[in-house]
Parts: sequence; structure tokens; C-alpha cells
Amino acid sequence: MQNGMDLNSFTRRRLSPSKYTDQGPAQLFRLRLRRFGTTTMTVTKILATGLVALPVLFTLSMMLGHQPSDRLLGLAEARVLEKRTQPNDTGAFSSLGLGRGSEHVLSQPTDKSNDKLLGGLLAAGFDEASCTSRYQSYLYRKTSFYQPSSYLTSRLRNYEDLHKRCGPNTESYYRALEQLKSGQTVGSSDCKYVVWISFSGLGNRILSLASTFLYALLTNRVLLVDRGKDMADLFCEPFPEKSWFLPMDFPFIDQFESFDQKSSHCYGNMLKNSVLNASAESVPSYLYLHLVHDYDDHDKLFFCDEDQSLLAKAPWLITKTDNYFVPSLFLITSFEQELSKLFPEKGTIFHHLGRYLFHPSNHVWGLITRYYQIYLAKADESIGIQIRVFESRPGPFKHVMDQILACTLKEKLLPEVDMQDSVVTLSENPKLKAVLVTSLNSGYSENLKNMYWEHPTLTGEVVGIYQPSHEEYQQTEKQMHNRKAWAEMYLLSLTDALVTSSWSTFGYVAQGLGGLKSWILYKPENETAPDPPCRRAMSMEPCFHAPPFYDCRAKKGTDTGALVPHVRHCEDMSWGLKVIDSHDEL
Repeated sequence: MQNGMDLNSFTRRRLSPSKYTDQGPAQLFRLRLRRFGTTTMTVTKILATGLVALPVLFTLSMMLGHQPSDRLLGLAEARVLEKRTQPNDTGAFSSLGLGRGSEHVLSQPTDKSNDKLLGGLLAAGFDEASCTSRYQSYLYRKTSFYQPSSYLTSRLRNYEDLHKRCGPNTESYYRALEQLKSGQTVGSSDCKYVVWISFSGLGNRILSLASTFLYALLTNRVLLVDRGKDMADLFCEPFPEKSWFLPMDFPFIDQFESFDQKSSHCYGNMLKNSVLNASAESVPSYLYLHLVHDYDDHDKLFFCDEDQSLLAKAPWLITKTDNYFVPSLFLITSFEQELSKLFPEKGTIFHHLGRYLFHPSNHVWGLITRYYQIYLAKADESIGIQIRVFESRPGPFKHVMDQILACTLKEKLLPEVDMQDSVVTLSENPKLKAVLVTSLNSGYSENLKNMYWEHPTLTGEVVGIYQPSHEEYQQTEKQMHNRKAWAEMYLLSLTDALVTSSWSTFGYVAQGLGGLKSWILYKPENETAPDPPCRRAMSMEPCFHAPPFYDCRAKKGTDTGALVPHVRHCEDMSWGLKVIDSHDEL
């Protein structure tokens, strides 16, 4: 506002009438000549001198015209950057509500078209109106520290070409569909598919779908997505021209809910009953992969090289999973080299794939942007606190509140308050810290709100506490509930620092999309706040909650969190696995 007032004042001075406006034209001319100390003779001399100097100046300009100095180049670049930050050029930012907390976006000398495509992660050419979030998301978050490898972007473009050639309603798709209906594998297929069944809560679905897409990349398969009840309502299409959604007339689509370990085409069940073995020459036209948390040892053989060789023969794979199974893909020898080329920084897998695949639909994007503009845009700093309590009784719980305060105050994420009210803040422009709380219960945010309203902070900061919704209990099948859940995950990913709850896929999604290593709240035991209350994540990668503990080469049980340096046990779940970088803290 102050800048606007200064600009208006400056404009008014430029446009205000001159004190000479009541003079006649002849008087004005004489006044101007007198103002510059100019006479008619002087004007004549100046013109003569200019005519003599003009050829010299022209010659100099020709000599120097092809050798601009660094300073001139610097000035040219400065003018471009200055133009980016001119009031008339920030209309897009203003309309998006980007305030003080987002001024860094305007000041970064980056290639805006490259930012828009997330460093080459996204393909250009989509209809922007059909999915506003795809090309607007970069305006709401800081430029990522983690750039996708050129190999990953190349493979994504190749996959998009494959999807155009083999996706729904193509000749290749119809040929593969006929083979599926026949029940037999006849010859080699030019297109092979992996079908993802929509299953479980939203956080689990996002993570399992990202895992399945990575598997499709590694095995040159086309990913087709069961839309379930709300996938099309929550997410935009990620691939150009051809949909990623499974056509509604797909065979067996009405049987997906009943697929389980006992299904006749379940790969683990077929191994168990010796219907299939690793040396089989032919396989059925489709195999069902049961990779849900309750899978057994035979299902887990999916993660062995020998079994991958057999699965590669099947034109169609149909999978049901609620897991982020990426860590165990790193333990499959035949995938190891390709994964290293795709992700030289191994701890960035979901960060890149999540931002590539999951663009909020226009409905959800509206929820995100409206909330951001009203509550977060003007903050100097934003903190996200994601609270998930695995209790059947309603909260809030005192030990959870104590843990949240112990973590955020100890890690200096939130300022301490003066309980004696002895601090007098003299700052005319105090730092504004916005705290975004997501929880099924409103009690935790209300406690924080009251604390920072009733007492001043020791730092002089002003703290605002905001909670978009409090649904009281998880309602996975409700459309608006899932819209809000997706919006809140995304809003958390836009914050500067993040606190998440143990075991929560909701928090995993937020930290991965945001490129944030969150502070993880340990899971309380016996209704007691843990000490220490939290720890920093080793990487922003999600945790695989139900990994296999089997060494495929040795054919015996083993600790799969100790086989390679970049796959370790999770901070919040001792038996889980997560991918880290070699330089991440162990």
C-alpha cells in the first residue's frame, strides 16, 4: 500500500499543472530560454557543434556496435529483471494474492517459462483453461532446489509418446483388449499395460499411484488408472492427448473391488498353487498383483528379479496396492541402473513424480488459491502443522498438544510467548508468521490461536493460526471431504517449514510435493508426549509401510533396510523402508 501511495504521489507530481500555465506562449518560450541560460546565438552554436560531432559519434558507434561491454549487457539484463518487477507487470501475481511472503518469487532472476514447466518436468501444449493448476503452481511456491535430471525429462517425453500410441481408443489398445478377452498370450504385444485399481484413502492412493507409474516407466508399460469414485474429480489429466483413465467398458472393471489374494489370476496365489513358476514359457493374458499391506510371502516375490522376468511376458498387469513401494524397487537388480540414471538424487523421486502426475482439478485449485490468498499470501513466513491422531476417542488430547508445542518451540519453528505479558512490542511492522494447521479436530488450532492471542511473543512476531477444515473423522468416500483433503495436502506443501505426524501418508504427500524435510512428530505411547517430541526427516521421500524382508538372491529372510546405503528404515516406523541420498543424515 505504501509503495502504491508513493507511486500515486509521484504520478500526481508528474501530471500536476506547471506554475507557468497561466503565461502566454511567447512568455513561456522566453522563460524556458532564460531557464537554460540560452540565447538565439547560443542555439546556433550548439547546432553547429552538433553537426561537426555527428560523424565522429556515428563512427564510434559502428566500431563498438558489435562489441557490447559486460556492463552494457548487465544493464540490459537489469532492465529485463526490472520489467518483471514493475507494478504493471505483476498483475498475475497480484491477482493470485502473492504478498510479502512471496516477494522472493518476483526477485529471483529465473527463466519464467522454465519455472512454468518445473524445469522441464512438464510438457508444454496443454489447454490451460482445462487445468489451471498445471501451469500456475510455480507462482505459489519457491523454485525447487531439486531439478529433474535430463534423463528423467527425456524418459517422460518418451512415455508420453508411448501413451499417445497405446492409450485408450487407439488401435494398439483395441488389439491388446482383444488379447485380454481371449485369455491367451499370442505372440508379443507392441503395447503392454499396468492397470492401477483405486483403493484406500487419498494419501495412500496418491503414493501407490506414483509407485505404479514409476514401475510403468521401468518396464515400458502404459499406465491406466481406475477412476474409482472421485479420481477424475480431484486430478487433471497428466499426459497429453490421451487420457490416463481406464475406459468404463474395460472388462472386469466391475470386479475390481473383489480382487484379492485368492483371485484365480493373483500372481502370488498362482505361485503358491504351482499354476505358474519362474520358468514358465507362457502366461495368462493378465495377472493380478496383490500388493496391499496384507500381502503374503508369495505376493512379495514381485520384488525379485526372477519374477520380474516372468511378469514381463504378461500383456496386462492389474495391481491393487495401498503402499509407496518405491524403496523395494531399488532392491531389484535389473532396475538399479535405470533408477540411478532417472534419479541421481535418489531422495527426490516422489518430489518429481508427484509434481509431474498430480495437478489439482479446477474445483480443488479454487479451494487452494482462495485460501492461500486470504490467509497465507501476506505472511513473511509460513509453517505447516499436520496432525493425525490414531485414537478411536475424540480429541483434542493434552499429551498431543504438549508434544506439538515441545517440538515447534524447541526447533524454533514457533516463537515463545511471554506468559507475564511484560513484553511491549514497539515494532511498527512486526514479522507476520502464518501457521496452517490440518487436523480432523479443531481443538489443537484453537489452543494455539488462544495462546498467541492472549500473550505477546518474546520475538515481537505476530502469529496467525489458520485451519481450513475439521471434519472430525475420516470420510474417504465423500467427494467434498476428499477435495478438502487434497487441497490441504497441497496447501501444506506451499509452506516454508513443515511438521507432520508419524505414519501419515497425508504428511508424506505434503512434504514430497513441497520438497521439504519435515519435522516428524513421534507416535505417542501410553498417552504420554514422547521425549524428544520430534526429529527431522532424513529425506523428503515417503515411507514404505509394509516392505518385504526377503533376500531374493540368497533366498532367505533378511533386513532389507541394510542391503544398500540409499534404502534405510524410516524415522517414524522402525520396520518401514525409505529412500535417502548418500549425504542424508543416517
